[in-house]
Amino acid sequence: MRTGYHKQLSELCTQLSEMCGLTADAMDRATQALLDADLTLAEQVIADHAHIALLNRRAEETALKLLALQQPVAGELRTIVGSIRISADIERMGALAVHVASISRLRHPECALPNDVRASFAEMGTRAVQLARTAQEVLRSPDPEKAARLHDEDDAVDAEHRHLFTLLIDHKWQDGVCSAVDVALLGRYYERFADHAVEIGRRVIFEATGGLPANKQLA
Repeated sequence: MRTGYHKQLSELCTQLSEMCGLTADAMDRATQALLDADLTLAEQVIADHAHIALLNRRAEETALKLLALQQPVAGELRTIVGSIRISADIERMGALAVHVASISRLRHPECALPNDVRASFAEMGTRAVQLARTAQEVLRSPDPEKAARLHDEDDAVDAEHRHLFTLLIDHKWQDGVCSAVDVALLGRYYERFADHAVEIGRRVIFEATGGLPANKQLA
């Protein structure tokens, strides 16, 4: 009986890791769609999110069944409860990739990005995807030290996000209000995506140690 329980628990952790990898793929494709005004790629990101949402529901159902039927305690209880929150974080990351792709689709055949900000979004995209890959790794093989580094790696995304706002409020901005709104929203989507990856790291640390590092406020 307990052998089956531990197998289910291990499979749940593996599923969360795979889900996180899917969101990394989604944001990578969404960024390429944004930079290249690629409608086909944008629509693929949007369509693929249904699979991530389905996996999220299945992970939550598995976690709730384990809670109800197995009466876990200590570290196992933290893992199961944490998995519910992590699954929600992952699903939100996928939704944010969809938001990026949706703006790309909305502005097609034009590129949604003015030339002045393309480099910033290429950088944010690369770093956001890497954060998701790192989160995937710590979900697969929990490592509190590696999970803690996600917070520091997120600083580069935050810096690019702040830089975008300095460009938007500069009197030299010549790309219009509509473009400014797109850039502001897109910057926020990348920043939130990265923050959810950091939050996954925090939850992995809690599962492993029972303690939480300082958190970033999630809206």
